[in-house]
Amino acid sequence: MTPADPTAPPRPVVTRFAPSPTGYLHIGGARTALFNWLYARGRNGRFLLRIEDTDRARSTPEATAAILKGLTWLGLDWDGDPISQYARVDRHAAVAREMMERAAAYPCYAAPAEIEAWRAAHPNQPFVSPWRDADPATRPDSPFAIRLRAPHDGQTVIDDAVQGPVTFRNDQLDDMVLLRSDGTPTYMLAVVVDDHDMGVTHVIRGDDHLTNAARQVLVFDAMGWTRPVFAHIPLIHGPDGKKLSKRHGAVGLHEYAAQGYPAAGMRNYLARLGWSHGDDELFDDAQARAWFDLDGIGRAPARLDFKKLEHVSGHHIATMDTAELLRELQAYLDEIGQPPLTALQLDRIEQIAPVLKEKAKTFPQIIEQARFAMIDRPVAPDEKAARALDPVSLGILEELTAAMQNANWSRTDLEAVAHAVAQSHGIGLGKVAAPLRAALAGRTATPSVFDMMLALGRNETLARLTDQVR
Repeated sequence: MTPADPTAPPRPVVTRFAPSPTGYLHIGGARTALFNWLYARGRNGRFLLRIEDTDRARSTPEATAAILKGLTWLGLDWDGDPISQYARVDRHAAVAREMMERAAAYPCYAAPAEIEAWRAAHPNQPFVSPWRDADPATRPDSPFAIRLRAPHDGQTVIDDAVQGPVTFRNDQLDDMVLLRSDGTPTYMLAVVVDDHDMGVTHVIRGDDHLTNAARQVLVFDAMGWTRPVFAHIPLIHGPDGKKLSKRHGAVGLHEYAAQGYPAAGMRNYLARLGWSHGDDELFDDAQARAWFDLDGIGRAPARLDFKKLEHVSGHHIATMDTAELLRELQAYLDEIGQPPLTALQLDRIEQIAPVLKEKAKTFPQIIEQARFAMIDRPVAPDEKAARALDPVSLGILEELTAAMQNANWSRTDLEAVAHAVAQSHGIGLGKVAAPLRAALAGRTATPSVFDMMLALGRNETLARLTDQVR
C-alpha cells in the first residue's frame, strides 16, 4: 500500500456510482448513489458516474437509459459524461500486461478442465496455478490468462470507514484472473484501473463488495497506487428483516416514481435508511449535504418502512411551494403515461394547492383530491354522490344556486349564503354541503366545498350547479 504524503495537500474528494446496466435501478443502488452524491457535494467534491457494461451479453442500452432516468428523477447530478467501462478495455489490458512485467502477475496456461480437476481434488481451497512459479522457458506458444501473483501468507487488512478494520487471510485469496485468455479484462481489474484513473478517493458501496475489496487492494498495491477510502454500507432489508425482494413490494426506483412519491421525500428517506444525524428525521438537501458523513452510517442492515416513507413524503409535499408542486404533478403524470394538466386545470389546482398539500402523502392523493378541478362539465356523479342528489336535496341546491348568483365570490360570503339556506330549512350545513359536493365534484370525498368553489370560480361553479338542478 502506498502511504500518503503527510506534507501533500488533501486530495479533492471524488466519489463514483458504478451500476451494471442489466436491469432497473434497484432502491439499494439508488441509496448507494445518494450516499456518494451527498459525500461529494457536501465537500465541494466531484460525483462521477461509471456504467459497468463489460458484460456485453446482459448489458443493454435500455437499462443504461433507465439508470440515467432514475438518477435524474432522484435529483442526483453527476460531473462530466457517464464513463463506459467497456470503452476502456484496452487500458485495462495494458495494466494487466504492465503487472506481468513487474512480476506482480504471471501468464497462466491452465485449461478450464485442469482447473476444475484441481478444485475437485482440493475442495474449499483457492486455486493454485502450476504456472505461478514455472520457468519462463517452459511457457508454451499458446493463448494464456494473466493472473495476479497474490501473497499466500500474512494478512490483507481493509481499513473500512464503516465496518472498521477487516482482516482477510492471504491463504484464502486466490491468484485471480486479471486478463482472460481471449484478451478481455475481468471485472476485478477493470474496477481498480477505472477508480485509479478517475481519481476516486472514496469508494462507497454495498457491503456485499467487501470481499471484492480484499482482492482489489492487491491490484492497487501491486501497481503502487494509493488505495481509496473504502466504506461498505449494509444492505437494505425488508420490514421482516430478510433480504429485500419483490415480495416486500416495490424494489425498483422507477416503481416509487410511478407510485407518486416526491423525489425530495425519497432523498430524505433514503438518506435516513442506514445513516443518522442525531434524532433528525426530516431535512432538506442543504442540511443533508452539510450533515452527511461516513461515521453516521450504521453497521446493521437498514429496514424498509413504507409507513415512514409515507410520513417523510407527506412532509415534503406539505412544504413544497406551489410552483414546485405543479411541476412535480406534471412529471408524475408523464411518468405514468397520462396527458399533462391543461392551463385551466393548473390554474384551478394552484388556487387550492395549500389545501391539497395538507394531508396528501403522494401525488396520486393530490390528483384524487384535485379531481374536481380536472373534470369537464357536465359532472357525472358516482353512485354514492348520486344518492346525495335526491329530489329534496336538489330543491335545496336549486335555492342555493339562486342565492349565490349575487354573492361576493369570497369564502366569507359563500359560507354566509350556505348557512342562511341551511337555517331556512332547519338543517345543518352538512345537509347542504353533501349535494353541493356531489354537484361540483361528482364525489362524496372532496376538499371543502368552499375551497372548490373558490378554485372553480363563479361561472364554472354556477354552471355545474345549474346542470344538476335543471
